[in-house]
Parts: sequence; C-alpha cells; structure tokens
Amino acid sequence: MNALEIKNLSKSFKGFKLDNIGFTLPSGCILGLVGENGAGKSTTIKLILDMLHKDSGSIKILGRENTDNIRSIKEDVGVVMDAAGIPECLNARQVGKIMRGTFENWNNGFYCDTLQKLSIPEKKPYKDLSRGMKMKLGIAIAVSHGSKLLLLDEPTSGLDPVVRDEVVEMFNEFTRDENHSILISSHIVSDLEKLCDYIAFLHKGKLLLFEEKDVLLGEYGVVHCTEEQLGELDEEALVHKKVTPYGAQAIVRREMIPHSMTVSPISIEELFVHMVKEEAV
Repeated sequence: MNALEIKNLSKSFKGFKLDNIGFTLPSGCILGLVGENGAGKSTTIKLILDMLHKDSGSIKILGRENTDNIRSIKEDVGVVMDAAGIPECLNARQVGKIMRGTFENWNNGFYCDTLQKLSIPEKKPYKDLSRGMKMKLGIAIAVSHGSKLLLLDEPTSGLDPVVRDEVVEMFNEFTRDENHSILISSHIVSDLEKLCDYIAFLHKGKLLLFEEKDVLLGEYGVVHCTEEQLGELDEEALVHKKVTPYGAQAIVRREMIPHSMTVSPISIEELFVHMVKEEAV
C-alpha cells in the first residue's frame, strides 16, 4: 500500500496557483518535496491535511481519501510544521500529558525516552526553548502516537548543522520500519539528498519533476568540454549549458552522451537550480 497518493491536485489563490500536481509515496520511503520559498510546498502539505480545501484532484493517505474519517487518519499521521501550536507556558512533560488525552495510541514511555535521547529539557517552558529544541520537541510528539506517515514542513530550516544531523538520523531511524513513511519539504536540498528515496521538484506551483533519487543521479550528469565539443552534442541531451571564455559546462542526459566523453556526477541541488533556471527562460 502507498503511504500517499496525489493526483491532479490544484488550488488557486490570488497571485498563485498550485497547478495539477501529482506524485506517489510508497510505504517505507522518504519523499523530499523541493522548492524555493513560495513554490507551493506548505500549500501542498495543508491540502493533504485538509487544512485547505482543494479546487480539484484527489489525495489518499494510507489508502483512504484524506477527507474520510479525519480523526482516524490523524491518528496515523504525525505532523511537524513551523508553527507547532504548543502553548508557550507548557514544558515538555506537560505537553506529554495533554497528548496522552489527545491521541488514542499515545505512547508516553516512548515519548519520554525520545525526550531523553534528543536531550530535550522536560521542565523548561516552551517559550524558553531554542528553535532547534522546539523542532525536536515537535518531532518527538509526531513519532510518539503510532504514526505511520510523517508530514514535515521545513523541519531543518534555521537549525545548526549538528542539530540538523540529529534530526536527519531520527528520520532515517523512523523509516527502518517498512510501514513508516515521510514526506519532508525543504529548500535545503543538501539535507534531502542525504535522506530521501524520491524527489519532487516544485517551482511556482508546478511540479517540474518527480523521480527516484538514484534514478535522477544515474540519468543526469555534468560534462566539461570546449564550446566546439558542446556544439556536437544532441540538443535533446542538454538540460542546461554555460559557455565561458575558459570552456563550456553542461548538465546532460547521460544515455545521450558519447562514451568517449567524461560525464561527472551531479548533485540534486545542482540539478534543481538549473531546471529552475531553464523554466525561467
């Protein structure tokens, strides 16, 4: 069963449209939703959660329409967004008591163990926690009620590198269970490259590309050559090209490049940046 299925999803606002997007997240996998600020990542997550009503399309969570039996679905979905909605005066221990009465499958022992593992102070008021601690507390809540799917909106934004590594490792640990899946949005593409099985590129409300990460990295590469050599290549092989007085560089489709030409690996971040540039031309 797929953790998430989105088909022909659209939503219009004044000055912005999420335009007919679709992708599938298989169970046991992590999907990275990549895009610059304003690309539509948060809108997509809010539509999945039915916090916004879609104009058209369909959304299925763990095989069920996202509007069917909302309470049951929310038991199975852990959510971490920028605004956690936790009262400023509460500490982590008090938050646990509230969540115990909120979720039927709340596991308080697991929650307390997670607080300790992530070094989250139990008695410090939420308002006095650092951004990193607030984010880790949100993640601790999300994974402590038997969630099968995590929806994470920019969870690593603004965190220092050490805390980001801790958070990324926690996500990897969560998906070691093949029934657990994650949709994570971010404009920090390097984090997603380490973490994700699938990548979806969003740009100005449009889905530029959705593919397995390893397929993407295997399909595309970079060549460094002369302008004359670049001119000999099939135009369809070129995703993006740049010519300078010192030579030429191009992002290419590997299978369309002669074996005599050296093709270097490309990062997901480089590929996304250049695809966005091509879209803007």
